[in-house]
Amino acid sequence: MRIEVKGRNVPVSEDLRQHVSRRFRVVAKQVSELAELEVELFEERNPANPDCHVAEATLHLKGVTLRARSASRDLLHSINEVSDELGVQVKRHRDKRRKRREGRSASAAALEEAGLPADVTVAQQGSGAPAGG
Repeated sequence: MRIEVKGRNVPVSEDLRQHVSRRFRVVAKQVSELAELEVELFEERNPANPDCHVAEATLHLKGVTLRARSASRDLLHSINEVSDELGVQVKRHRDKRRKRREGRSASAAALEEAGLPADVTVAQQGSGAPAGG
């Protein structure tokens, strides 16, 4: 996974980059090597807002884009929360894909047991109603 760290109104030091790569290591293990992660760190300049340190993460996967955002008083805490939230989203996405794949293989196996080729769909079999009208 390729990680890009950007900073707006915040200098991005090498320690900060290493912290981001450590925190997103769990996410990197669950996604493809082709995935791209963009982490944007910035500080909101509103004195009335105590949670001014914001971290936003955008993960570009094949066919889907996952996003997470967190604001807190500490930038490292915001990064930690964003990585946890993105980890949950990646896990949910992987489970959803796995269930779809298992559902397709189960329906194909059921069609084969019925003596039909797996590439025949329900629409091709007919609905039982007479054609024409």
